[in-house]
Amino acid sequence: MAGVNRSGATGGCLCGAVRFRVSGPLRDVVNCHCGMCRKLHGVFGAHSKARKDDIAIVEDRGLAWYRTSAIAQRGFCRECGSSLFWQPDEQDATGILAGALDQPTGLDTMGHIFVGEKADFYEITDPLPQFEKSSDGALKDDSL
Repeated sequence: MAGVNRSGATGGCLCGAVRFRVSGPLRDVVNCHCGMCRKLHGVFGAHSKARKDDIAIVEDRGLAWYRTSAIAQRGFCRECGSSLFWQPDEQDATGILAGALDQPTGLDTMGHIFVGEKADFYEITDPLPQFEKSSDGALKDDSL
């Protein structure tokens, strides 16, 4: 069942210097193919999302934030370099890199955004919805 991981999800970076717990629902995964995600993740960013108030940082010795645009910052581990969060200023939610979540997540991938900026070395072959830019809330629970 999609989005089955409804409470108690945990995650963190590769080295353990950042750990977090999500007490509320996680949104299913959206693959972002924008140029910024391509540079940060090497291909695309697979993002879940949760309300800011539902995310508790339980180990923060490696947590650092980098302002990547006028509207958002990204959280990463300064010790191992793992990408962890995308935090928009004007939303009550934070994107969580799906790979940072401990398994099993119970999540499904629900779509692709910014496909107009995707890298030229792969094709999107699944039948999931694709958006040239943002989905503008068209994907289920995107405004979570």
